[in-house]
Amino acid sequence: MVSTPLGYRPLHLDLHVPPGEGPFPVVLWIHGGGWMSGSRVWTVDERFHERLVARGYAVADVDYRLALEATYPAQQADIDAAIRWLRHHAAALRIDPDRFAALGESAGGQLAAIAGLTGAGDTAIQAVILWYGPADLAGRPNRDDPFSNPAILLGGPLAERAALARLASPLHRIHPAAPPFQLVHGTDDEIVPFAEAAGFAEALRAQGVRCDLLPVEGAGHVFTGASVPIGTLTEAGADFLDDVLGRSPH
Repeated sequence: MVSTPLGYRPLHLDLHVPPGEGPFPVVLWIHGGGWMSGSRVWTVDERFHERLVARGYAVADVDYRLALEATYPAQQADIDAAIRWLRHHAAALRIDPDRFAALGESAGGQLAAIAGLTGAGDTAIQAVILWYGPADLAGRPNRDDPFSNPAILLGGPLAERAALARLASPLHRIHPAAPPFQLVHGTDDEIVPFAEAAGFAEALRAQGVRCDLLPVEGAGHVFTGASVPIGTLTEAGADFLDDVLGRSPH
């Protein structure tokens, strides 16, 4: 599928669907890149699609506008548009409109989390997986720096965009009706510290929201130096989705 927001490059969505009649639950893959780079074709696990499709999940790789193309919340609007399109065409695509999950890595994790926390009706998300995603843009360092990635995303230094930074921060959008979360995060991550994931998990649980926190020992950002094969983390995500969405026949 190709979306053409007026005045911007075309945004693509690639859908990988298991063989069979379905309907299959769908996982939206939302790439990282600091909101400044990246593409839907980026994957951390080289067999990511193969593993999830084999487990009975459709995978939708979603493009969104980057921060130098448009400021936030344009990126969130692009994710919401993809969710709406998939749900509207669910029958033809052999996907289940009642079993949508978002899996985002790094900056894409922030977008996935906000989609899960704010989606409703035709943009609702039933489960969220974050791979080393930032939860608190409002609390990032260098608040006066206009050239940090979060500042470029929000259109100005964080000190001048405090209200928007909170709106874009999953930590500040938690509510008791939020879907279940799984957070997978390297213990040695120096870009988004593990403590940020732990704090987000604690805040979700305080609101009665299920949150499974999976530390990846020795891993930095993008799971560099991980003590386990990356594929096992994809499989752990599928296990979580089996539990919260119901196992799909495959």
